[in-house]
Amino acid sequence: MPDPTVPPTPAVPLTALLAREDLALRLIAGPSDPSLVIHAAHTSEMADPYPYLLGGELLLTAGVHIPEAAGSGTYFDDYVSRIVAAGGAALGFGLAPVHDTVPRALVAACDRYDLPLLEVPPQTPFTAVARAVWQLLAQARLAELRRVTEAQQSLASAASRPDPVPSVLRQLANRLGGWTALYGPEGTDIASAGREPAAPVPGSLAELADVVRPSGPGTPTSATHATAGTHLAAYTLGTGFVLGVATPSREPGDHTIASVAAVLLTLLTGEQQSGSGAARTSALVRLLLGGTAEEVAPLLGKGATWLVVHASPNDRRDRADLLSGARGTARPAPTHPHPPDLLAATALGASLGSPLIDPVGEVVRILLPTDREPGPQPGWTLGVSAPAPPQQLALADTQAARALTRARATRTPLIRHSTRPALDELVPRQEAEAHARALLAPLAEHPALTETLRTWLSLHGSWDRTAVALAVHRNTVRQRIARCAALLDAELDDPDVRMELWFALRQE
Repeated sequence: MPDPTVPPTPAVPLTALLAREDLALRLIAGPSDPSLVIHAAHTSEMADPYPYLLGGELLLTAGVHIPEAAGSGTYFDDYVSRIVAAGGAALGFGLAPVHDTVPRALVAACDRYDLPLLEVPPQTPFTAVARAVWQLLAQARLAELRRVTEAQQSLASAASRPDPVPSVLRQLANRLGGWTALYGPEGTDIASAGREPAAPVPGSLAELADVVRPSGPGTPTSATHATAGTHLAAYTLGTGFVLGVATPSREPGDHTIASVAAVLLTLLTGEQQSGSGAARTSALVRLLLGGTAEEVAPLLGKGATWLVVHASPNDRRDRADLLSGARGTARPAPTHPHPPDLLAATALGASLGSPLIDPVGEVVRILLPTDREPGPQPGWTLGVSAPAPPQQLALADTQAARALTRARATRTPLIRHSTRPALDELVPRQEAEAHARALLAPLAEHPALTETLRTWLSLHGSWDRTAVALAVHRNTVRQRIARCAALLDAELDDPDVRMELWFALRQE
C-alpha cells in the first residue's frame, strides 16, 4: 500500500530548491541524494513539531525554541528524531535574528538521523522559501496534468487501431515506463507489453490479479503491492479480464493513466448484453434451425432496417509496390491485407456500436442498425450497404462487398452504396434480367472474368485501380479484359457498350 505520510501529489526535488540562486540555500548536513523530494513548506518554532506535520514537508525554523543549554543534552536528538518520525523531508534553519550560525549539535543530529539540513541566509525570508516551494509544486502539477492528458489521448488513439488491445498495452507500458499484462478469466496471460521484469515480479503480479478477479461480493476492483523494488497494480475489467501493471516507481498520475487504460480495455474485451441482443441471438438460432428471414424479422425489431458493413485492415504497403511490376521492376505479387484478429474485429464492432460481427476471413462483416451511422475508422477501409430489411440482407451484403472493393481501389476510408434511383428501375425486372443473362452468357462459366469486368467498369477503366482492388497484377487485368472483349465480341472502348454491360452486370 502507498505510504500514508506521502501526499498523492507531484513532489519537488530538493535539488530544484537548492538550485534557486535567489534563495541562496545551502545543504550543510544529511544526505545529498538527488531523489529526495518535498511536498510542502511549513514554519514552526515548536520544540516538538510532530503534531503539526503531515509528512513530506520542508520544516523552517529560526531556532527560537532552542534553550541555551541545548547543546549539552539530548535536545537536538529528540527534536530531529521527532521530525523524522513525523515524516518530515528536510529542515531549514534560518540565520538571524536569533542565531548567527547553525548549532553544531543540530548539524550532528541531522547527520545521525539522515535528515537534510538547509542553511537559510539572513537575506532570505521564510516566506520567499515557501513561495518558491509552491511555485515549483505548481509547475510539477502542471507537468503531471500534461503527462496524464497526453497519455489519455495516446491510449484512446491506440484503442482505435486494428490491433487495439496490444496497442493499448504497449502505450500504457510506454507511458508508465514499465510492464503491462492482460490476464484472462482463467488467469492465463493473454497479452503483455514492455520489458518483462525478472522473477519473482511476474508471478507476484499474476497473484495480485487473482485478488481483484471477481469472485463474489466484496471483491476489490483494484489492488497494489510492492515486491523486489517494483510497484505492482491490478485492475479488474469487469469482464473476467484483469489488467496488471509493474513499474519501477509510482508517480501520482500513474493511477489515473492506468484507470483510463482499464476502462478502454473493459470496452474492448466486454460483451454487449441487452434485451435487444438476446432477441438477435434468438433470431440467429432460428435461422440456423431452418427459420426464414420473414419469420425472424420481428425479433430484429418491427420495421427495422440494417446496414451491412464490410471492413478491411489498411494495407500499409506503398501503392507503388503494387504496380511497380508494370513499370519494369520485379516485385512480389500483391496480396490482400493480413486478416484481422478477433480482438481487433470486436473493437471495431464496439466502435461502430454493434456486437453483430463476423470476423472470419480477410474481411470483417458487421450488421449495424441504421440509427447508428458508421463513420471512417482509423486503420480500416469500410464499404457500407444501403439500408435493407432482414429479408434483403443478402443483397445488402453484396452491396457492401462491392463498396469495399471500390473503397480499397480508390484509397477511400469509407464508401457507401449509392441509393440514387438507377436506370434499371425504368425497365421491368424480368426483362432486365433476361437481357443480362443473354448478354453475359459467354462469361457465365468464367466468374473471375465477370468480376474483373465489373470492377474495371466501376473504376472507369482504370488498370491500376482494378489491379489494386482485385489484388492482381495490372497485366492480369489487361489480359482478362481482352478475354472478355473476345468472348463478348464487343468493343469495350465504346461508351455505349460499357453502359450496356454495366446495366447487365447490375442485374446479377
